[in-house]
Amino acid sequence: MYSAVFILLGLQSFATASSIASGSFRRAVTELNQAAFEEAQQPDNTATKAFSNTQIKTSDGRCLFVDELSGDFRANLTPIQVAQCGATDGQGWDVITAGKHNNVQGSALVVSTLTNACFNFDPRRASGNQVLLFSCGGRADGGGQVTDSQLFAFNGGSGPLSFSPNNQKESCFTVKGNVVDVAPCAAGDANQQFTFGDAPAAGGKPTETNPPVSASSTFTLTATATAQNPSQTSKASAPGATAPPAASGGIPNPTEAVPVSRAGGVLQPSAVAESHERDDTATRAFTSVSIKAPNGQCLFIDPTAGDFRENLIPVSLVDCAGTPNEKFDIITAGKHNNAKNSALVVSSLTNGCISFDGRRPAGDTVTLFSCGGRAAGEGETNNGQLVPFTGGSSLVLAPESERNATCIVPGNGRLDSAPCSNDNSQVFSILA
Repeated sequence: MYSAVFILLGLQSFATASSIASGSFRRAVTELNQAAFEEAQQPDNTATKAFSNTQIKTSDGRCLFVDELSGDFRANLTPIQVAQCGATDGQGWDVITAGKHNNVQGSALVVSTLTNACFNFDPRRASGNQVLLFSCGGRADGGGQVTDSQLFAFNGGSGPLSFSPNNQKESCFTVKGNVVDVAPCAAGDANQQFTFGDAPAAGGKPTETNPPVSASSTFTLTATATAQNPSQTSKASAPGATAPPAASGGIPNPTEAVPVSRAGGVLQPSAVAESHERDDTATRAFTSVSIKAPNGQCLFIDPTAGDFRENLIPVSLVDCAGTPNEKFDIITAGKHNNAKNSALVVSSLTNGCISFDGRRPAGDTVTLFSCGGRAAGEGETNNGQLVPFTGGSSLVLAPESERNATCIVPGNGRLDSAPCSNDNSQVFSILA
């Protein structure tokens, strides 16, 4: 008798594992208990959102979705499934950076807009059934506050990025067939790369509904997947593209919520103010000066070309015109620079620092980012932002993190990176 029971249990486990691996889920309930569902999955209307109702795309251009009846009566324990974009309901997601269930800077919750449940990783569950949606805060009845199993490191960008839960940072969410599972993080694994909204999918090819972005592309930007506002348009910013300046006077730094280019988010002035606080104690070798690149063009910052915090802005190259977007401070000491004979190059318009990050995709390694290197502005000093400087009116942008092996250079309409040449071909001029 016991043998028969064990065999039946084994067959049941095998069937469950096979269903999960294939992504072919049978609905676990025929309907939700509406009262229990509403108690367990309460939206946080006070939350700060980096993205609202956005799609999350896999490396092959498909989208993550949830079926609200694939879990329990509260819409807990629902698997994260994968399907063609637009082919199913449940493909909308909010990315929450602060709120009732997220009190950790530099992290995010990923919340279904269909069920209000959160991405959740629970290593106590059976293998193949550890990545699920669950009530935000980690309590089945919705009474939880904050849990590391639902928090993921997040720098504000649209990706490609990975989802590595704070409760097991060596593990990454991984696409396996038509479902999201978990595996040890592996650099370069396309199955662990995701993008928000219409950003190019890692390793994927653009489709007719997601055309490649070019410098001349103009499209409507919105934070949601609903109807777009045709009155709000902005030039696209892609790794090889430049955000064109206004015909005269440059592009002002917004003081209210406006569309921004990175994955169609919306700028949040309070988050910008927190991320880019001016260091009034700093020593400035130069204030509000233009910087001319070796190709004769000037550096230019479009504050609407990054994310909701004005991070990850491409540093464009334009014909020198003296606009406020072309002005920079050269900081030799202060809160974010404690190294002798070094400098930060800081936008006078946004207070963001020119930054090098070799982990980013080729062509997008040089951006404007919060000084100190933390997206929310809490960072102190970051060697990817420090470059050698001993005075004078010229400098080589050789990030100290790269030990003079990599230099910041003119690229395709924007700053890029390349091996240092150790000659005058990579010298930038300060136009005081």
